[in-house]
Amino acid sequence: MRADLPTGTVTFLFTDIEGSTRLLHELGADAYADALGEHRRTLRQAFAAHGGVEVDTQGDAFFAAFPTADGAAAAALEATEALASGPISVRMGLHTGTPSVTSEGYVGVDVHRGARVGALAHGGQIVLSPATAALLDGRALRDLGVHRLKDFDGGIRLSQLGERDFPPLRTPGSVDLPTPATRFLGRERELFEAVSLVYVQDPRVLTIVGPGGTGKTRFGIELARLLAEEADGGTVFCALAPLREPSYVLPTIAERVGASSPEVAAIAARMAGKRTHLLVDNLEHLLPAAAEPLADLASAAPGLRLLATSREPLRVQGEVELDLPPLAEREAVTLFLERARAVRTDVAEDEAVHALCARLDNLPLALELAAARTKLLAPEALLERLGRSLDLLKGTRDAEERHATLRATIAWSYELLDEEEQRLFRRMAVFRGGATLESAEAVCDADLDTLGSLLDKSLVRRRTGRLGEERFWMLETIREFARQRLEESDDSGTVNRRHAERMLELARRAHLSDDDFPADVTAGLAEQDNLRAALDWAEEHDHVFGLELAAALQHLWNAASPDEGAHRFARLLERAGPIPRALRADVLRVYGGTVDLSGRFDEAEHLTAESLGLYQELGDDRGVAAAENMLAVSAWRREDWERMRGLTLHSLQLARGRFAFLETASLYLLGELARHDGDLEKATELTRQSAEAARNAGWTWWESGQRHALLMLALERGDLDDAEREGLAALRMEQDQGNRLWALYTVAGLAQAAHGRGDTERAGVLWGAAEREAERLPKWSNERARRGGSLVDEADPAFLAACTRGRGLELWDAVAIALGEAEGEDAQTVP
Repeated sequence: MRADLPTGTVTFLFTDIEGSTRLLHELGADAYADALGEHRRTLRQAFAAHGGVEVDTQGDAFFAAFPTADGAAAAALEATEALASGPISVRMGLHTGTPSVTSEGYVGVDVHRGARVGALAHGGQIVLSPATAALLDGRALRDLGVHRLKDFDGGIRLSQLGERDFPPLRTPGSVDLPTPATRFLGRERELFEAVSLVYVQDPRVLTIVGPGGTGKTRFGIELARLLAEEADGGTVFCALAPLREPSYVLPTIAERVGASSPEVAAIAARMAGKRTHLLVDNLEHLLPAAAEPLADLASAAPGLRLLATSREPLRVQGEVELDLPPLAEREAVTLFLERARAVRTDVAEDEAVHALCARLDNLPLALELAAARTKLLAPEALLERLGRSLDLLKGTRDAEERHATLRATIAWSYELLDEEEQRLFRRMAVFRGGATLESAEAVCDADLDTLGSLLDKSLVRRRTGRLGEERFWMLETIREFARQRLEESDDSGTVNRRHAERMLELARRAHLSDDDFPADVTAGLAEQDNLRAALDWAEEHDHVFGLELAAALQHLWNAASPDEGAHRFARLLERAGPIPRALRADVLRVYGGTVDLSGRFDEAEHLTAESLGLYQELGDDRGVAAAENMLAVSAWRREDWERMRGLTLHSLQLARGRFAFLETASLYLLGELARHDGDLEKATELTRQSAEAARNAGWTWWESGQRHALLMLALERGDLDDAEREGLAALRMEQDQGNRLWALYTVAGLAQAAHGRGDTERAGVLWGAAEREAERLPKWSNERARRGGSLVDEADPAFLAACTRGRGLELWDAVAIALGEAEGEDAQTVP
């Protein structure tokens, strides 16, 4: 435990420089360094004068702790006054709590809460949490209202220390960038030039260009982090290396930014005109086809700024290229020594190190691979052995030479591996999205010792996946080399088939086509890149297997990417010869579902009808019931009530007591029939049975839809209390699932309920937020009257004013207000 840190009740002070990146551009690197040093001295003097202890410093930001709230406030005021005459303006936040102390410093929720409070302030402003404000008797405080902090439920009332006027509190955009395992070294000159380029030219597309191994990805992440303060709409990282088809670029971006569909208009609407920085990484293998949709996106979203890393430019209008050279000599030596000393502490800087870096063209990836070998070989030995491989490259120039240097370095690292290590290295390349240990063992016969050895040599890396699982992966340049070695080997076909079979096993384990158990769609998303790789392989080598795998991904297609699923089925069916009738029936049914969700209703009905005929020939009652259920929905859409009734009743007859989910789904359809017949009580009872059955079985996604249906039925019955209760239950589940479309519909329904109770303010705010979100839906004009009811024609000025305020809310902020997580429409979200 750090003995110098205050314990018990502690007040935290968080500081950060406002507009540090812009200031760097305006002052220049040398003048900014002088100003930064003076700022640090001023803050440290103020901390010490009032009993504060410096806990941590990161970049331009300080984290200090004080035994009293008054001491922290005095230090903040003193530092702010001292800095007022200089070029640097500092934002500050104070929060009081009772954190735990460890050897590394403080831990606990209070640390995160204090940092979030500080992030809200403007330069020169000191913002206080209510816990700190309550302890400051006699200090001049200004009430700033209720605000939500990211990652915290509910709103809190914030105060300002001092009477100075400031604009409304900041709502900075979220920063969703990878956190590399090692610190960023060098590139100060290139970063300064890149920042200046952004401020002077403000390009819509900035492409960081260079051969493999120059550190484009790492540089892009650092640049995006520096520019994040300018992006009030957020900063998002999008890895494109796992993709093999340009058509997947926009769906991948849509998923990362939370858009409702992969259409350009939907992605642009999600950004809502705010300045948003999107870093698309490793683009070269998708060019030139990917350039056009990215250019269309940049054009459709005025606030979007694309940062791209690629071995070649996009060559689109508005693009500015930034050619990233190798590291400067001093930077290269520093990088090599830091990485080498991580595995061998006695590595010294000498002529051999300088010569080795020069022979490696100062390429970051080549330096890291060589540094990993210092565990066994001194730099002199490395230079001698690696030099023989590099001598073969003479005669090439510039980028070609640098690329050849990197390939030779990777090849040299590969040749130093023993036979087992080489075998595992090339086999691991089959995983496009990295692999869990279990998958590496199943597909590659990996053992811990060999995998650990590849990790030690920086040929394989480790990261945490989206489910919190440990995942082993390769940098794309290294994976390209390993993939070539795999394709040249005798076991290429075996490894690729084992990988595809492993993906089918994981799909079945996640119940992605099994209605008897809750589908784990998140598990499918965690393996999405590997599933695509398996399907790509099957399209070329085993069409029947590909159809089997595609059909096993039913719930993943439906939830995340119906368009992609439809395209996969179309290609596989076109290439496949005769396939077993049972498989064909399943394929046509799942294919029909993806086509239906893509809006091609007639085609979907045709496919489903064909699958029904096959199931009937096979005597497959489950298949018949499932297909009839889907065709009943088509009949409902056409308002063919008698056909809908016949299909639903027969599906239920087959499913009752045998196929639980289909029985549950049929109850909902019977409820819709009762609703059409005017029997709202029966409709409500049947829908409630469907909801409860889903709840008991763990089918949360289905239950949320049923709760929404109960909301709408309650509105029709005039039971506003039941409408509110069911709507809030649905909305909580939709929030947990990140289901924007259903959340939009539920927010609109809750707006109707509020209007019915005479709560004009709540009704207007929620309806305004729903209308803004719905603008991206192509068929909203057909849905608007049903979703809004009497709100569509409401002309009350108070309602319309509230609608205007609601239109300023992002959907999930409106959801938080509806759920009571923020106190009214004035509560703001802080990403």
